[in-house]
Amino acid sequence: MQILGMKIMNIFLNSLSGVLTILVMIVVGYGLTRIGWFNESISRLIAKLVTQVALPLYMMTTIMTRFSKKALVQLLPDLRFPVISMLLLFALSFLVVKLLHIDQSKRGLFKSMFFNSNTIFVGLPVNMALFGQDSLPYVLVYYMANTFFFWTLGVYLIKQDGQTKEPFSWFATLKKVFSPPLLGFMIGVVFVLLGIQLPTFLLSDAQYIGNLTIPLSMFFIGIQLALVGLSHLTINKDSLGILGGRFIAAPLVMALLVMTAPLPLLLKQVFIIQAAMPVMTNAPVVAKLYGADADYAAVMVTESTLISMIVIPILMVLIQGIH
Repeated sequence: MQILGMKIMNIFLNSLSGVLTILVMIVVGYGLTRIGWFNESISRLIAKLVTQVALPLYMMTTIMTRFSKKALVQLLPDLRFPVISMLLLFALSFLVVKLLHIDQSKRGLFKSMFFNSNTIFVGLPVNMALFGQDSLPYVLVYYMANTFFFWTLGVYLIKQDGQTKEPFSWFATLKKVFSPPLLGFMIGVVFVLLGIQLPTFLLSDAQYIGNLTIPLSMFFIGIQLALVGLSHLTINKDSLGILGGRFIAAPLVMALLVMTAPLPLLLKQVFIIQAAMPVMTNAPVVAKLYGADADYAAVMVTESTLISMIVIPILMVLIQGIH
């Protein structure tokens, strides 16, 4: 019993160490914002730099340098697990909305935040810290499903809450789905499948720029925390419903799906951690665009991000029993 206790404590401390690595960068971003170095415009710039430059190159170079054609063909069918998981969570969100009597003006936003997770700004660096480079392919597979669902079903739900006349455009939505990060991933896959190799200097440049992804993502989270203000964080039935969806329902549904499946252990662990990530960072932006409650979305991004730092080490201990 004592040996088991020590093993569990070691797992918890190792997980905590990985989370603290991420948290320190968030705190730096938060502190620099508080002293005036960063502001809203810098936040938008960093988000654009990460999503349109650094992350696409990170996706592309990682696929090209770490995967063979055979490995990619074997990996893509695993996409079905996050897809099924998110569909189940979406269905569950209707029940939770009724049970908690969520206000009519927030129901679409509530559902969107309930079943979509922050797979890149938090999910990518957390998994890299906990599991290393080997986790990246599974992170990207989950990201593909999550991106598709957020920019289609998630955005449609948020629009239902909106007070503006902004029309829902399927063309604009498809442009969001095929975002630069996803295109970077797809280009990397095509290059590997066709056996195309970049000149060494170009590949090195792309890797250097791509390596900006994780620190800039953490700075972005820290800036957002400072801009929203910790004093605005409150716990009520609306927030408890979202937090329950993100940190209890989502990892539980995923665990039930993968537990008995003949999959690599690392894939199971990464998928469960990805499912338990905080609210999608883009939710407040989309809510503001369509006239929904952007402040509510911003508070939930902040609350769920902070609480995830506590939940992740606990979850890491729990998933050690999965084989």
